[in-house]
Formats: sequence, C-alpha cells, structure tokens
Amino acid sequence: MNKLAIMQPYFLPYLGYISLIKHTDEFILFDTVQFIRHGWIERNRILKLSGGWQYINVPLQRHSRDTKIKDIKIDNTIDWRKKILAQLVHYKKKSPFYIQTIEVLERGFAFQTESITQLNYNTLRAICEYLCISFNTTIFSERNIVIEDVNAPDEWALNICRALGYNEYWNPPGGQDFFDTSKYEKYGIKLVFQEIISPSYSQFMETEDFEANLSIIDVMMFNSVDAINKMLDKYELL
Repeated sequence: MNKLAIMQPYFLPYLGYISLIKHTDEFILFDTVQFIRHGWIERNRILKLSGGWQYINVPLQRHSRDTKIKDIKIDNTIDWRKKILAQLVHYKKKSPFYIQTIEVLERGFAFQTESITQLNYNTLRAICEYLCISFNTTIFSERNIVIEDVNAPDEWALNICRALGYNEYWNPPGGQDFFDTSKYEKYGIKLVFQEIISPSYSQFMETEDFEANLSIIDVMMFNSVDAINKMLDKYELL
C-alpha cells in the first residue's frame, strides 16, 4: 500500500506528528488553507523547570484574518531565535542530550526566511536527519498538483490521494469524526488513523507529574536517538 499523510506545517511538533512522517511514504505540509491563530503553526510547548509547561513561539508579522498559511510571514525584527534558545537553557543541567538538541535547532533556525512554512519545513528536516528518518516531506503550495474541486473539508486529502495515486491515507486519531469513510471507500482509498502510544520518560526531577504531548524538543532533550525511534514505532492503527 502507498501511504500518504497531510498535515499543516507545525512548529517543532509533538511525537505523533514525527511518527506520521516516519511511517508514511510521503508527508505533505498543507499550507494553502487559512491560518488560524492560537494553533501550532508558530508555537509549541516545552517543560518548565518548576513543573508544567510554557510556550516557545516565532513572532509573526501582522496579517489579515483570511491570510493563508503559505503567506504568513515571520517578524524577523525580533531576535526570536535567541529568545527561544534562552528559554531552553534551563534544560542544560538536567537533560543528557541538551547539546545535541540545541545543535539540531541551530541547524533548523539557520535557514534565513520570512516564511513560517519554510522555517517549519527546515526545522522538521533537521529533526528528521538527526533521528535518521527519511525526510519524505514536501510543501503543497510548491507542488503543481491538479486536483478535482473540493466540496467538503475532508475532500482535500481524498482528492490529493487520487491525484498522486495513493491508496492509503494516514491521519492522527483526532480526525476520525471529520472524515466520511464512504467517500474514500468509493475510490479504493483506505483511511488509517494512527494513535501514538504516549511514552513516559524521565523529565526534570523537580517535577512531580509527567507532562505529555510536548514538543519533540522535550523528547529529544531526555532521550537518545534509538530510544526516540522506539517511541515513534509504538502506535496503534484505528
């Protein structure tokens, strides 16, 4: 089966997002839809030393409400790279893979761009290279993919699968109610929902409770490449 996954371009996403990249034949960053504030395009969550979590984020230029993700621009007048790296310094004394993780981020951040999509693409590539994962990822707006007209939100993935010849579409489990399975069955496309088995690993000793579903950066701080790949391989198909 040829497996395709399509997600919006998230910034330093959680473990399940990376697992989708690893276990599909192609992963498309879908950036031609409207940007929604307070999502995961320009921010994600990391651990606080005292417990709980905090956001790290990339500042954005002002834009109209209906701006598409592909047209969202970074506010590079702010030294956001330095700020994010400073927000991660508290990991240094407690995290065995701090240096390696910071090096990955620096490689990802080194790409000079105003495009949040391009930044997220580049950081994802740096992460996948570090984890020895094939980076089978493309940006939808840069592809000349001709698809049939879309009449409902769940038809984007359907029509892209049809255009590219994929017969299996993978999605996180949160989208199960979103898709009309009968549409996919009509064209012989299997819908698969991948649920990552959320891991538990040692975080800061000061924290009493494990904070799940943080950015992949937190996972990388505390776990080796081999350990992370084992986490990526632990999932259920629904």
